[in-house]
Amino acid sequence: MDAMTSPAIRKIIHVDMDAFYASVEQRDDPDLRGKPLAVGGAAARGVVAAASYEARKFGVYSAMPSVTAARKCPKLIFVKPRFEVYRAVSQQIREIFAEYTPLIEPLSLDEAYLDVTENLKQMPIATEIALEIRAKIKAMTGLNASAGISYNKFLAKMASDLNKPNGQAVITPKNGPAFVEGLAVEKFHGVGPATAQKMHKLGIETGADLKAQSLQFLTQQFGKSGPYFYGIARGIDDRRVQPDRMRKSVGAEDTFSRDIDDIDRATGELKPLADKVWTYCEAKRISGKTVTVKIKYSDFNQATRSRTGALPFSTGQDLLDAASELLKTVYPFRRSVRLLGVTLSSLTGAQDDGDSEDQPELDFSM
Repeated sequence: MDAMTSPAIRKIIHVDMDAFYASVEQRDDPDLRGKPLAVGGAAARGVVAAASYEARKFGVYSAMPSVTAARKCPKLIFVKPRFEVYRAVSQQIREIFAEYTPLIEPLSLDEAYLDVTENLKQMPIATEIALEIRAKIKAMTGLNASAGISYNKFLAKMASDLNKPNGQAVITPKNGPAFVEGLAVEKFHGVGPATAQKMHKLGIETGADLKAQSLQFLTQQFGKSGPYFYGIARGIDDRRVQPDRMRKSVGAEDTFSRDIDDIDRATGELKPLADKVWTYCEAKRISGKTVTVKIKYSDFNQATRSRTGALPFSTGQDLLDAASELLKTVYPFRRSVRLLGVTLSSLTGAQDDGDSEDQPELDFSM
């Protein structure tokens, strides 16, 4: 990365595995190679956890209901997820990262930021580091990775999508601002569907439109995200790669085989979810002050209810009791319930795993 020779300019790589779960399954079962594959439950209430590129050609994507995926791709093959295998492969990949830099910020099992401004190999060009890392991942795991290289995290993340699968791209300091101006706001990392819809209502369609807004206006409209939007619209993102970034939340959720209308049954379904969350917290010696209950209705609309206490929860029963009380606040249900989730956040205590996922790990076996 020749443009990144100044010590004041960081060199950030975002590595993103290509269709990670699906690629692991195709690697381990030759009969699945070259075929449309979905990792997830094939049952009527199942959800796609990951889709192979062959399946994506039919419009099948992660988080899609399995019935929708099967309708889009009649020859779609469903495979149950093997999270223990994915975690083991992820650890192999992180060991490769560690050969180059200690500044590694995992976002999930299949992607991470690396700061290679000063790296253990003393390699001056970040693009060459990314090429080496991708080659080592392929040699060790048999899997393809894509990479984005830039001078900040936002643009590195955006760049990793440009030449997928099995490619990489660079966005230099010279090209960064112009690149952002031409982006539709839906493409911005950190702009979800609801935020994009609000931006459209405000007449903000592209990065150039976002750049035209004042910091005061964006802060008024989007709160604490306003300064972030103001910066990235100009290609500026000062967030550092944080190797010790703490997990922000721990959660579990379940999609039911049949919709639930009864409050007692719904409350009963919270127990295994709260137990799963608390078991993880005990293993990591952490707790949290905020419990959130997620309710997804039969029409796929959803609601959340949260409560934050003065002190972290001390027992799993306390967590379950709080979640149960929150669930009661939405009863009678506006529609029958197809999914419930329990998440604990505002975490405190020891954390020694490298996983920094902010979203619950879904149970796709239903």
